[in-house]
Amino acid sequence: MSRCRRCAAALVTGVSVCGECLIAPPPFASALAAVDYAYPWDRLISDFKFKDALDLADALARLLIGAHAQRLQPAPDLMLAVPLSVGRLRERGYNQSWELARRCAQQLKCQSDDRLLLRIKDTPHQLGLPLEKRATNVHGAFAVEPTRRAELRGRSVTLIDDVMTTQATAGEVTRALLAAGAASVHLWVVARTPTPGP
Repeated sequence: MSRCRRCAAALVTGVSVCGECLIAPPPFASALAAVDYAYPWDRLISDFKFKDALDLADALARLLIGAHAQRLQPAPDLMLAVPLSVGRLRERGYNQSWELARRCAQQLKCQSDDRLLLRIKDTPHQLGLPLEKRATNVHGAFAVEPTRRAELRGRSVTLIDDVMTTQATAGEVTRALLAAGAASVHLWVVARTPTPGP
Protein backbone atom coordinates (compact mmCIF):
# COMPACT_ATOMS: atom_id res chain seq x y z
CA MET A 1 0.00 0.00 0.00
CA SER A 2 1.21 3.50 -0.85
CA ARG A 3 0.91 6.21 1.82
CA CYS A 4 1.27 9.97 1.82
CA ARG A 5 4.76 10.82 3.03
CA ARG A 6 3.44 13.84 4.92
CA CYS A 7 0.37 12.44 6.75
CA ALA A 8 0.46 8.64 6.12
CA ALA A 9 -3.02 8.56 4.55
CA ALA A 10 -3.52 5.64 2.16
CA LEU A 11 -3.00 6.62 -1.49
CA VAL A 12 -3.11 5.06 -4.90
CA THR A 13 0.23 3.57 -5.89
CA GLY A 14 2.64 6.02 -7.50
CA VAL A 15 1.45 9.10 -5.56
CA SER A 16 3.74 10.31 -2.77
CA VAL A 17 1.82 13.24 -1.24
CA CYS A 18 -1.95 13.57 -0.87
CA GLY A 19 -3.91 16.57 -2.13
CA GLU A 20 -4.70 17.82 1.38
CA CYS A 21 -1.01 17.91 2.30
CA LEU A 22 -0.16 19.73 -0.95
CA ILE A 23 -2.70 22.44 -0.05
CA ALA A 24 -2.16 22.59 3.72
CA PRO A 25 0.87 20.57 4.84
CA PRO A 26 0.96 19.45 8.48
CA PRO A 27 3.63 20.92 10.78
CA PHE A 28 5.50 17.60 11.01
CA ALA A 29 7.96 16.92 8.18
CA SER A 30 6.83 13.36 7.48
CA ALA A 31 4.61 10.61 8.82
CA LEU A 32 4.60 6.86 8.57
CA ALA A 33 1.98 4.35 9.65
CA ALA A 34 2.49 0.61 9.81
CA VAL A 35 -1.17 -0.39 9.25
CA ASP A 36 -4.66 0.98 8.76
CA TYR A 37 -6.76 1.29 11.91
CA ALA A 38 -9.07 -1.58 10.95
CA TYR A 39 -9.64 -5.20 11.93
CA PRO A 40 -7.69 -6.86 13.53
CA TRP A 41 -5.35 -3.99 14.38
CA ASP A 42 -8.03 -1.76 15.90
CA ARG A 43 -8.89 -4.42 18.46
CA LEU A 44 -5.26 -5.22 19.27
CA ILE A 45 -4.35 -1.56 19.71
CA SER A 46 -7.39 -0.99 21.91
CA ASP A 47 -6.38 -3.93 24.10
CA PHE A 48 -2.80 -2.63 24.26
CA LYS A 49 -3.96 0.87 25.18
CA PHE A 50 -6.89 0.27 27.51
CA LYS A 51 -6.70 -3.34 28.74
CA ASP A 52 -3.10 -3.67 29.99
CA ALA A 53 -2.07 -5.86 27.05
CA LEU A 54 1.58 -4.81 27.33
CA ASP A 55 2.59 -8.16 25.86
CA LEU A 56 1.64 -6.62 22.48
CA ALA A 57 4.19 -3.80 22.77
CA ASP A 58 7.12 -5.70 21.22
CA ALA A 59 5.10 -6.83 18.20
CA LEU A 60 3.64 -3.35 17.61
CA ALA A 61 7.09 -1.78 17.92
CA ARG A 62 8.40 -4.25 15.33
CA LEU A 63 5.61 -3.15 12.97
CA LEU A 64 6.83 0.45 13.29
CA ILE A 65 10.46 -0.51 12.72
CA GLY A 66 9.43 -2.51 9.66
CA ALA A 67 7.51 0.46 8.23
CA HIS A 68 10.55 2.68 8.84
CA ALA A 69 12.85 0.19 7.11
CA GLN A 70 10.67 0.29 3.99
CA ARG A 71 11.05 4.09 3.79
CA LEU A 72 14.87 3.82 3.47
CA GLN A 73 15.42 6.84 5.70
CA PRO A 74 18.27 7.50 8.17
CA ALA A 75 17.92 6.15 11.69
CA PRO A 76 16.17 8.53 14.10
CA ASP A 77 18.25 10.89 16.23
CA LEU A 78 15.91 11.39 19.20
CA MET A 79 12.71 9.46 19.84
CA LEU A 80 9.90 10.90 21.97
CA ALA A 81 6.41 9.65 22.77
CA VAL A 82 3.19 11.64 22.88
CA PRO A 83 2.84 12.12 26.66
CA LEU A 84 -0.14 11.44 28.88
CA SER A 85 -1.28 13.81 31.62
CA VAL A 86 -0.26 12.89 35.16
CA GLY A 87 -3.85 11.91 35.96
CA ARG A 88 -4.26 9.73 32.84
CA LEU A 89 -0.90 8.07 33.45
CA ARG A 90 -1.88 7.31 37.05
CA GLU A 91 -5.22 5.90 35.90
CA ARG A 92 -3.76 3.72 33.12
CA GLY A 93 -0.48 2.81 34.80
CA TYR A 94 1.62 3.23 31.65
CA ASN A 95 1.90 5.37 28.53
CA GLN A 96 1.33 3.12 25.53
CA SER A 97 3.20 5.51 23.23
CA TRP A 98 6.27 5.47 25.47
CA GLU A 99 6.17 1.65 25.59
CA LEU A 100 6.46 1.72 21.79
CA ALA A 101 9.05 4.53 21.66
CA ARG A 102 11.46 2.98 24.13
CA ARG A 103 11.36 -0.37 22.34
CA CYS A 104 11.90 1.22 18.93
CA ALA A 105 14.76 3.35 20.25
CA GLN A 106 16.44 0.35 21.83
CA GLN A 107 16.23 -1.63 18.57
CA LEU A 108 17.44 1.29 16.46
CA LYS A 109 20.08 2.36 19.00
CA CYS A 110 18.94 5.96 19.22
CA GLN A 111 18.28 8.23 22.17
CA SER A 112 14.82 8.27 23.75
CA ASP A 113 13.38 10.27 26.61
CA ASP A 114 10.08 10.13 28.47
CA ARG A 115 10.53 13.35 30.48
CA LEU A 116 11.48 15.91 27.86
CA LEU A 117 7.96 16.33 26.50
CA LEU A 118 5.09 17.10 28.89
CA ARG A 119 1.33 17.11 28.75
CA ILE A 120 0.42 20.17 30.78
CA LYS A 121 -3.35 20.06 30.30
CA ASP A 122 -5.57 17.12 31.11
CA THR A 123 -8.11 17.02 28.29
CA PRO A 124 -11.02 14.70 27.50
CA HIS A 125 -10.20 11.59 25.46
CA GLN A 126 -9.96 12.46 21.76
CA LEU A 127 -11.78 9.20 21.06
CA GLY A 128 -15.04 10.54 22.47
CA LEU A 129 -15.02 13.83 20.57
CA PRO A 130 -16.35 14.73 17.12
CA LEU A 131 -13.53 15.08 14.58
CA GLU A 132 -14.00 18.84 14.23
CA LYS A 133 -13.51 19.43 18.01
CA ARG A 134 -10.27 17.49 18.41
CA ALA A 135 -7.85 20.29 17.50
CA THR A 136 -9.46 22.65 20.02
CA ASN A 137 -9.37 19.93 22.67
CA VAL A 138 -5.57 19.57 22.58
CA HIS A 139 -4.68 23.23 21.94
CA GLY A 140 -1.95 24.25 24.39
CA ALA A 141 -1.88 20.81 26.01
CA PHE A 142 1.82 20.05 25.40
CA ALA A 143 5.13 21.67 26.31
CA VAL A 144 8.82 20.88 26.44
CA GLU A 145 10.36 20.67 29.91
CA PRO A 146 11.45 24.33 30.36
CA THR A 147 14.88 23.57 31.84
CA ARG A 148 15.74 21.21 28.96
CA ARG A 149 14.81 23.17 25.86
CA ALA A 150 18.47 23.44 24.81
CA GLU A 151 18.57 19.65 24.33
CA LEU A 152 16.17 20.00 21.40
CA ARG A 153 17.90 22.83 19.56
CA GLY A 154 18.63 21.86 15.97
CA ARG A 155 17.67 18.22 16.44
CA SER A 156 15.47 15.98 14.35
CA VAL A 157 12.79 14.39 16.54
CA THR A 158 10.85 11.22 15.83
CA LEU A 159 7.50 11.36 17.61
CA ILE A 160 5.72 8.08 18.41
CA ASP A 161 1.99 7.56 18.92
CA ASP A 162 -0.31 4.57 18.64
CA VAL A 163 -3.02 5.92 16.31
CA MET A 164 -3.52 9.02 14.17
CA THR A 165 -6.98 10.11 13.10
CA THR A 166 -7.22 13.88 12.53
CA GLN A 167 -3.55 14.89 13.07
CA ALA A 168 -4.73 17.20 15.90
CA THR A 169 -2.58 15.69 18.66
CA ALA A 170 0.48 15.15 16.44
CA GLY A 171 0.18 18.68 15.07
CA GLU A 172 -0.05 20.26 18.52
CA VAL A 173 2.91 18.27 19.88
CA THR A 174 4.93 19.14 16.77
CA ARG A 175 4.26 22.86 17.20
CA ALA A 176 5.49 22.66 20.82
CA LEU A 177 8.68 20.85 19.74
CA LEU A 178 9.43 23.26 16.89
CA ALA A 179 8.79 26.26 19.16
CA ALA A 180 11.34 24.81 21.60
CA GLY A 181 14.00 24.63 18.87
CA ALA A 182 13.66 21.23 17.20
CA ALA A 183 14.78 21.36 13.56
CA SER A 184 12.13 18.90 12.37
CA VAL A 185 9.61 16.37 13.63
CA HIS A 186 8.84 13.03 11.98
CA LEU A 187 5.75 11.16 13.11
CA TRP A 188 5.50 7.38 13.48
CA VAL A 189 2.16 5.78 14.31
CA VAL A 190 1.24 2.13 14.45
CA ALA A 191 -2.11 2.75 12.76
CA ARG A 192 -3.66 5.45 10.61
CA THR A 193 -7.43 5.84 10.57
CA PRO A 194 -8.56 5.56 6.96
CA THR A 195 -9.73 8.82 5.39
CA PRO A 196 -13.53 8.92 5.29
CA GLY A 197 -15.02 8.49 1.84
CA PRO A 198 -17.15 11.17 0.14
